[in-house]
Amino acid sequence: MSDDAQPAGTATASGTDPREPTRSQELTQWLVGLVNGRDYGRLAELRRPTISQNAHVEAGWKAGWNDERRREVFEQVAFLFAVYHRGAVQPSWGYGSLGHSARRIGSSIGRGPDDAGAARLIDRIVSSRRPPLRHLQHAITRLRSCGEPPPSWARLADDLVRWTDREARIRYRWTVDFHAPPNRARAPEAAPTTPKDSQT
Repeated sequence: MSDDAQPAGTATASGTDPREPTRSQELTQWLVGLVNGRDYGRLAELRRPTISQNAHVEAGWKAGWNDERRREVFEQVAFLFAVYHRGAVQPSWGYGSLGHSARRIGSSIGRGPDDAGAARLIDRIVSSRRPPLRHLQHAITRLRSCGEPPPSWARLADDLVRWTDREARIRYRWTVDFHAPPNRARAPEAAPTTPKDSQT
């Protein structure tokens, strides 16, 4: 879980990024801060998705005041982040889409499309009309158990908010990312340097 990546909009060694961070980046910064600050109490609250606790409300309000749908998604992403970081001492910002991340699920026998369980899991995820929290939790748990990095949390939040947007075609894009041939697999967006790396 050492794939730390600092998103655009965060402070750098030379000052601050002139671009404003998006709401999903702000959510990720807050979540990463919980791990860095060893705030195990709030992380434990976030791992209880059926109980509305203060940490859920705080995560949801990162979405803004007037967007109930985004608020719900932000609470779900905060839950998934906390599941992935159970017992972690360093946060992972993640990178790529969920489809790209799911390619890393599996074992030495096969990963991604070559792993029957991973293939069934991505099929269940992308066939759902609403963001399937239970299957997403399974994917995040599998990535954690495989020791593989998660998707970009900010991108995951943005993708789930646009889940039903026909123009965004999130489910199709995740499927393409998952099934891309290894030699033609699209490289995920370059993982930015970690805060530690940016100071060297």
